[in-house]
Amino acid sequence: MIRLPYGKKRIHINQHVIRRNNKVTGGELEPPITVKHKGGNTYASEVTIIGLSKVVYSPDKPLSCGAKVWLETDCEVILEGVTS
Repeated sequence: MIRLPYGKKRIHINQHVIRRNNKVTGGELEPPITVKHKGGNTYASEVTIIGLSKVVYSPDKPLSCGAKVWLETDCEVILEGVTS
């Protein structure tokens, strides 16, 4: 478990990781949730947001990774099943 303190965070689901995970038989699955924050990216299987958040849909101005829908929060988040 990792706690990310207050500060802007963008959380999105990586559909490419989900597709790769669907092809895995008996191996380890990659965490499909990306949390972008000041310190970089952290990948997790579960994220709990402690406070308010909003869902953003921005097809004309996606994130640098290509995501067009994501959650944004300035609140603390707790991540489970983490890799960096």
